[in-house]
Amino acid sequence: MEAITRRVLPLLAAITLGAAGCAGASGGQATARVGPGGEPTPSATAPVPASGTPAPSATVPVPTSGKPSPAPQKSGASASTRLLIAGRYQPLWPFSGPDEVAAWQRAYQADGHQPWHLDPAETAIAFSRDFLGFTEIDQVVKTVVDGEHARVHVGLKGEGSEPMVAAVVHLMRYGSGDQAPWEVVGTDDTTLSLTTPAYGASVTSPLTVGGRITGVDESIRLRVLRPGADAPLGEHCCVAAGGEKAPWSATLSFKPDHGRTLTVVASTGGHVAEVERFAVTGVTLPE
Repeated sequence: MEAITRRVLPLLAAITLGAAGCAGASGGQATARVGPGGEPTPSATAPVPASGTPAPSATVPVPTSGKPSPAPQKSGASASTRLLIAGRYQPLWPFSGPDEVAAWQRAYQADGHQPWHLDPAETAIAFSRDFLGFTEIDQVVKTVVDGEHARVHVGLKGEGSEPMVAAVVHLMRYGSGDQAPWEVVGTDDTTLSLTTPAYGASVTSPLTVGGRITGVDESIRLRVLRPGADAPLGEHCCVAAGGEKAPWSATLSFKPDHGRTLTVVASTGGHVAEVERFAVTGVTLPE
């Protein structure tokens, strides 16, 4: 009987271990290995989920430098620049095209040349004073920046304590990057509007100019300007007007200057200052 028992017990132990191994495999656990002395040895196989797929690592790979990879840099022209190039907006001043913008950016990076291009308020005042010649307009009443657009309320000292708003100058960023300068593209209509010719229209001389005005005993002066020109390309003085949103119009002859955007300017004043209100629009010449 002892001999039979010695033969049967090892056989039963082998059967038991085999069953346990099968159960472990179906349950997602690694199969135990048995050493020569009958003791289980540590398994070299990592635990496997029930799905059979290795568990994902919780560690995020790090570059060999130990630092996160830099974010991709934005490149190319800004949205406002694309609109300017496409003709949706007219580049009136101070730059006539992307080449001039790039030249200024190089000069600014080299020696800080004309930093006021990066300030919409300073650009709007320079436009009124230096380009339009309205030297009395030297105050920024309000500046509203909305992304790549800015609207600067420029004015002058009035009879009271508050300055008078002469116009709302509309500017856009021109170029790419953090050093894209501001460009004047027009004015928003207030109590003096300039609606003819239409903004961005292709025009020839003579030119019909018109709009609406609210005021009393107004005298509207008209000019056609081009950046870099020593004098207006055309001028008409003056159109008598007045009333509540009353229409006004005149015919203006000018010397054509092909290849450039032109600025048509309407201004009025004479009550407190020579120029108290103005409006501009951008037009082009046929190629």
